[in-house]
Order: sequence, then structure tokens, then C-alpha cells
Amino acid sequence: MKIAPIPLNKIAIGILSRYIYRTQNSKTMKRFALFLLMISLFASESIFSQSYPIVDTRQTECYDNTTDISEPNESDAFYGQDANYNGNQPSYTINTDGTVTDNITGLMWSQTTDLNGDGMINVYDKLSQSEAVAAADTLTLGDYDDWRLPSIKEQYSLILFDGTDPSGYTGTGTDGIIPFIDDDIFGFGFGDVDNDERLIDAQYATTTLYVSTTMMGDETMFGVNFADGRIKGYPTGPMPGGTEDKQYYVMFVRGNPDYGINAFIDNGNGTITDNATSLMWMQDDSGEGMNWESALNYSENHEFAGHSDWRLPNVKELQSIIDYSRSPATSSSAAIDPLFNCSQITDEGDETNYPFYWTGTTHANMSTQAGGAAAYIAFGEALGFMEMPPESGTYNLLDVHGAGAQRSDPKTGDPADYPYGNGPQGDVIRIFNYIRLVRDIQTDIGSIEKNSNIKLYPNPVKNTLNISSQNKITRIEIFNSLGQNTLSMNCQSGNLQIDISAMKKGMYYIKSYTQNMSTITNFIKL
Repeated sequence: MKIAPIPLNKIAIGILSRYIYRTQNSKTMKRFALFLLMISLFASESIFSQSYPIVDTRQTECYDNTTDISEPNESDAFYGQDANYNGNQPSYTINTDGTVTDNITGLMWSQTTDLNGDGMINVYDKLSQSEAVAAADTLTLGDYDDWRLPSIKEQYSLILFDGTDPSGYTGTGTDGIIPFIDDDIFGFGFGDVDNDERLIDAQYATTTLYVSTTMMGDETMFGVNFADGRIKGYPTGPMPGGTEDKQYYVMFVRGNPDYGINAFIDNGNGTITDNATSLMWMQDDSGEGMNWESALNYSENHEFAGHSDWRLPNVKELQSIIDYSRSPATSSSAAIDPLFNCSQITDEGDETNYPFYWTGTTHANMSTQAGGAAAYIAFGEALGFMEMPPESGTYNLLDVHGAGAQRSDPKTGDPADYPYGNGPQGDVIRIFNYIRLVRDIQTDIGSIEKNSNIKLYPNPVKNTLNISSQNKITRIEIFNSLGQNTLSMNCQSGNLQIDISAMKKGMYYIKSYTQNMSTITNFIKL
């Protein structure tokens, strides 16, 4: 059996070193603790150890309300959408043992959904949700035996929005249809139309069960559909009218057990930092709905908590803060950590619910208005008008896909034009969706400059920190290991003494400004 390398975890090392320093009396052990702490500081150039890095959507096309456009400038309409911002670009390594390593997330995946190894991906390669969980327990792909069925957040890390939704496609074959996953890296299959499936029946199983129920009380699993680019709730048992459990494509994963786990910090100023993703969020939402173009304009011109770089999140960023342990029916709340405030709305059934939230990501499709819809996340129930029985003209408003689903809405128009929603489940159409803004916290600090002309001494330090520079320092800012600003001061000197005796023990980063540059260095407070 192969033993996988264990990645260096700066946070874990920092915690261990501080524990040793506090509990051990031996000078040798204390020196060892400080050595560990220095490793945790310099193990990477990144200030923050991201256990949950968000992989970019790979959407490079820009869109207006209907079609693709040239990339807008900051002063133009439709600026601030997904393609205007570049995140962690997808990067994969194809291994020689049937596995793929995601170089951004640290997760290792089974490369193909071809379960029986016949070189084809079809209905015979599908499993029920319970069968998929059981199959992970016995899988020894690549001589590893710690495979698991992914959570919805792990599975969603692979979605890419350079795909095109084929819903309503009337052609034959799949030429020209781009799936929402890199099919040059992963074996992928559309629905098997030769075995009575729809082309879009490419739903993938996960371990994430909805804490409530959908439709008429069905136990529900959240799954990713890499054919049409959505998260929806699917039954763990039979489809309505069926007798056999619904079947799903399956990918297995291993590594980075912390992926998908948030590390929220309430900053006390109306913002929430997630140290797992290095994103800062507005604690409140917009308080009102608006169409997509207005949402972009609102986001790009918003200033709050001393920051003017707020933006509309892309769909993978917004999905990262879904709390799948919560729902309106089970926790009387939106599907989000209670640190956040979430507006209540009166939904289409005159019931109390929670909004859909826009993202900057266009949900491209194969219609004449390829850019006419944008992705949203449902933090309340993902309602739909189900016609029951079919062709009866009688509609029931149901939670068809669950709080935490990702669907899409037209970017503009009148919701009244969709009295019974859209699509086979009658997804309610709101168009005027809410906004929760985000910004990158790496810009607060940056990266450690190892070859700086800024000198700190003594380091480690207990009470008084001395700072010297070849250039006059005009300002300093000190941040703790969570990225929170603990001290800021203006100055005009090349030599400073700072009283840090009141600070808590731990790792700190100091950003020093001179006339022409800013520099990051670090120190340890004893």
C-alpha cells in the first residue's frame, strides 16, 4: 500500500508549538517550540494557510444581458462579473495509477466514472447513493484504501463555468456541447440516451444529504450535474413513480479532509472573514433584490468597513459559505452560518423564506440568448411549481431542490412572465435577487518579503519591538495570525520602538510603509 505524503500544515504546527511553549518548563523544549513556530511562519510565502482554497470557475468570456461581449473596463456597464476577476486557476496532475491530483485543493480523484472498465461511460456505470457510499469503502484504486464519496463542496470544486447548458437541446450527439468539468482530464459521460436517459442525466452522487426533504417528503441528496452546471437535490430512493433507487455517476476522492470546512471570524465591524478560503464577506446582505446588471453596479461601487474593493462573488465562492446543516424547515434559518445576517422574504406561496443570491457567473446555454442567465445560490428553499398530475393544469409549490441548491435566473425581465416557473420542475423565477458582497483578504497583508531591508529585533520579543530601516518608515500595521489588524500608527522615522507587551502571545505580521513601497515581515510575541 502506498503512503501518501502529508502536507505541511502551518496552522497545526503553530498550535502545537504554542502548546509546547506554554506547558513545558524545559528550555530545550521551549526552543523546540519556537523552532516549530518559525517553520509555521516560513513554510509558505502565503500569509494564510488555506485549507479550503476555491478553484476559479474558468469563465473567461464576458456577457451582457443576452450575449458575449468584449471585456468591459471599470467604468463600463457589466464590469465586475466573473471573467473580470482571476482566482486560483484550475491545475491538475494526471497520475499513472488512474488518479488525478488537484494541485489547488490537494484532493486526489478517481479519474473516470467508467466503473466496470469497459471503456465506455453509460448507465451501467451508475450507482445509487447508498451503493456509492459502500463502494468507496472497498475501493483500492492506486493502492490507496482511504477513498470516500465526496461531499457536495468537494465535488463542486471540480465544476467549471466555461461549459454550456444543453437543456432544451434538440440535436443528436454531443458534438459542440461543453460539459461543466474538464473532460480532457476526467472521464465524463452525458446521460445515456440509448438507455432511455436524457442527455442531461449526468448527476454525480455525494455524501451531503439535505437536512429537510424535497418534493412530497423525499429524502434528498445534493448532487452536481456536470452536464447542465447546477447543484440540485435528488432522491436517495426512487424517482416519483419509480421502484428502483435513482442511479448516479460516481467519482471518489481522498486527501485534505478539511476541504469544505469554513473557519469564520466575526471581525466586529460588519464583516466576516473565512480564514479557510481567505475571503472576507459582508455580514449583511443588500436588503433588497435587483437584476443582474444592477447587482454588478451595486457591488463595484460599494464601500464599507474601510474597504472599496468589494465585488459580486463568483458562484463557487458563494457556494463555499452555504451551511448544509441548516434549512428553513429544520433550523428556521437560511442555509448559512448564524454569524451572517440573512434577509427574510415572503415567497411565491406567501410563506416566510430566504432569498436567492446573485453571483457574477453567467450560466451560458445553447439558446439564441447564450448569455441570458446568471447563476444564483438558494439560501432558502429552492422552490418550484410542480404540475401534479402531469398535464392536469394543477400546480403545487414545493421545495423541489433544497436550500443550498445552485440554479440560474434570467438576468433581466419581469418575474410575472413566469407564473409557473421554468423547466421540468417549474423552478420559480425571481430575477430580482439579493447580493452578499465579498473581497479578498490577501490584499490586506500580502506575502512575506524575506529579503527586506526592514530589521526587527529582538525576535522573538516579549515587550519592546525595535524596527529599523534604511528608509524612513511612514506607517506600520501589525496583524495577528488570523489577519486581523491589531495596531496601526503613522510615523516618520527609520528607527522605531513599539510597546507590544499587551499583545497576546503568538505569530504577528508587520507591514511597514516607506515612501516608495510596503514590506511584510514577521515576529513572534512571547
